[in-house]
Amino acid sequence: MMLEKYKKNAMKREQKNLPPLPLTVEETGAFIQLLEANDKSSEELLQLIAGQIEPGVSASAKVKAAWLEKVALGESACTAAAPEKAVEMLALMGGGYNVGVLLNLLEKSILPTLCGEALKHCILIYEAFDRIRALSEKEGVPAGVAKEILQSWAAAEWFTSAMVLEEEMRFTVCKINGEINTDDMSPGSEVQSRADIPLHAQSFCAKRFPEVQGELRSIQEQGQLVAFAGDVMGTGSSRKSALNSLVWLIGEDIPNVPGKRAGGIVMGNIIAPIFYATARDSGTLVLECDTSKISSGDELILNFPDWTLRKKDGEKIELHPGPSTVIDEYRARGRLNLTIGCQLTKKACAYLGCEFPAIFSEPEKPVARPGQGYTQAQKIVGRACGVEGVLPGTVCEPEMTTVGSQDSTGPMNMQEISELACLEFKTDLFMQSFCHTAAYPKESDFGRWKFLQEMTVAWGGVTFQPGDGVIHSLINRMIVPDTVGTGADSHTRFPMGLSFPAGSGLVAFAAALGFMPLEMPESVRVRFSGRRAPGITIRDMVNAIPFFAREQGLLTVGGKAKKNVFSGAIMEVEGVEDFTVADAFELSNSSAERSAAAATLKLSLHAVVERLKENIAFLQSLLADGYQSAEAIRRRIKRLEKWLESPRLLEADDHAEYLATLDVDMSRVTEPLLACPNDPDDVRLLSAVAGDRVDEVFIGSCMTFLKHLQAAEDILKRDGGYAKTGLWIAPSTRMDRDTIREDGGFALFVGSGARIETPGCSLCMGNQARVRPDSTVVSTSTRNFNNRLGDGNRVYLASSEVAAVTALLGKIPTPAEYRQKMGLE
Repeated sequence: MMLEKYKKNAMKREQKNLPPLPLTVEETGAFIQLLEANDKSSEELLQLIAGQIEPGVSASAKVKAAWLEKVALGESACTAAAPEKAVEMLALMGGGYNVGVLLNLLEKSILPTLCGEALKHCILIYEAFDRIRALSEKEGVPAGVAKEILQSWAAAEWFTSAMVLEEEMRFTVCKINGEINTDDMSPGSEVQSRADIPLHAQSFCAKRFPEVQGELRSIQEQGQLVAFAGDVMGTGSSRKSALNSLVWLIGEDIPNVPGKRAGGIVMGNIIAPIFYATARDSGTLVLECDTSKISSGDELILNFPDWTLRKKDGEKIELHPGPSTVIDEYRARGRLNLTIGCQLTKKACAYLGCEFPAIFSEPEKPVARPGQGYTQAQKIVGRACGVEGVLPGTVCEPEMTTVGSQDSTGPMNMQEISELACLEFKTDLFMQSFCHTAAYPKESDFGRWKFLQEMTVAWGGVTFQPGDGVIHSLINRMIVPDTVGTGADSHTRFPMGLSFPAGSGLVAFAAALGFMPLEMPESVRVRFSGRRAPGITIRDMVNAIPFFAREQGLLTVGGKAKKNVFSGAIMEVEGVEDFTVADAFELSNSSAERSAAAATLKLSLHAVVERLKENIAFLQSLLADGYQSAEAIRRRIKRLEKWLESPRLLEADDHAEYLATLDVDMSRVTEPLLACPNDPDDVRLLSAVAGDRVDEVFIGSCMTFLKHLQAAEDILKRDGGYAKTGLWIAPSTRMDRDTIREDGGFALFVGSGARIETPGCSLCMGNQARVRPDSTVVSTSTRNFNNRLGDGNRVYLASSEVAAVTALLGKIPTPAEYRQKMGLE
């Protein structure tokens, strides 16, 4: 019996301190059948239908809404639920299928007052607004209720009836000294559990800070509100799962939304921009403050009107100014809710001809100084907003032309998209990849892949196949120059456009609505000059950025008072006009390690035109191979062909202003540069670390493509020896793999002792394949945070060339050894 099976599974989870999983569509249908038969468990079943089904447009929500319509119409044999109860349950479904049902009932004058109250507090209305407007223009009771709904939306009652804040909030701190990153909060090794928030939360900080969860519980058991604090908070990948886990531990239950919580308080002296935005989107209160004066157990008092923070004994804590809208966002249970609600209110006000209510905090609008110009990024965002340019600090809503999703965050993206009541992507192109779990799938991955593929195509997106390659390498074959996009992975960076990577909630918003709320960041210019010496690679240029930034006082390594001029800014790169677009991605990609919000590059028009011709051929090959959705692929091909009809790239004005300018003279770099264990900013000369014994070498990740594999192949071929380290080779795409294999590269790699991985992320994520514990690694991957590639590892980040030479020697080479193996001497 389905109910007994559900109870057994719920009990198993309870024994692990986990709540029951949401009802599947099969369970929902079976329980409704029991309700229709007036089973003796009807009261319990009704509670499950009310509170254990995910909101929005999930498959279970569709079944639930259809059944509740039958109950409200008196067409159901169930006696446990009256029509009034059905409308009450519909009102709590958030949006999506329930909206259509409520409107059907209202138009038939079935419980019109109750239906009206339900719709007044629903903001996920979208196209249904026109249906309500049309109804309000008719005669009769339903029309009167429809008018009241519009008036309620115009008055923003959805907001004024939300959480009411007291003047002061008291809470107790649980603090981690130093830096905590999203790998700590959401370990890559636990990627399969991310969509099951309560389960994934059990891995929160389990490796580096195992005492934290106990401290959080201890504070809560004393009946106190808890704030989670760190000196540097949320660096690393753009993982909504990190925030989900934290909020599960410190937040509050959301009525009728199973397995998810909202709210909570997060504090840090420095908070990584993507993590900061994700917290705001999730309804979490984010406080940037001087955490050096705060310890675990301190009781703090936040005064909302004055925006001040003090200890219980009266000692003041410096509180950095937050966005002017931060309190409104917290009341509305998140910035995304606030954005959607305000749009609905504006729409209602415009129809009714009334003023927008003066109850929201309005962000300041920066005004250009006389003669001030725009940077390249400011022009790209401006075009996406329909204006010439957007100054830093401007709150805007740029069109999201391209949105990417990968498999480890994909299930969360789909949950969030469903909660937003999306039935069709509004973004021009949404793509789904399978690069994080393709190499070594677990049993549960196959069902997850199928679900992601089906939902992506159903909503009008493009889905790749497991083994096709890394999301970034694929999505960069699809972007339109000088447009804006996003992705639920911090390395979703466009080499010929502008991408603002985000957590899965904001990515879902961009996919579902086609735009994204953005506070335009400042820009930091990086100017390259000087000719590169032989053997100095683009990866050395990547490492030169933090190397020169430290030299010029724009960046520090480690410490509570870490300085990073790139953090939250847009990195605008110049001096690379001779680069191909593929080369450029190494630099745009690396902006993630700088904690930059985004990156632009000044490329030559010729390079972009040639790349787009290649990309169109790539997209046409996808059509020929039957990739879906064919309509989305054709639409993108047409848009690229349209751009090529009159190719032109946006460039910065001569009088544009920057937060800072970093000058990087590559003629001064006479030997390779490596990021040292375990900090991507701790860059040193090869000679400073030469001789360190190395256990493993990894050549792969989105920082590599065909030419990097070929460079490693050349070195191994020239030497003819066998690797003295473990050697991992992971092509970033299926196309690169096929080319290398057809050229005989696979035979050479294997003959040198290499292990060849499925195209994808491989060791870079560390969620499946991992290096031996406590080993030293030279890697071409993106990050070298503690425990990322393996437990207790020491990881250097270097070029494919340095990596290949290291593999042959079993140690980091001297500059002379490097040049000799490179054939330069």
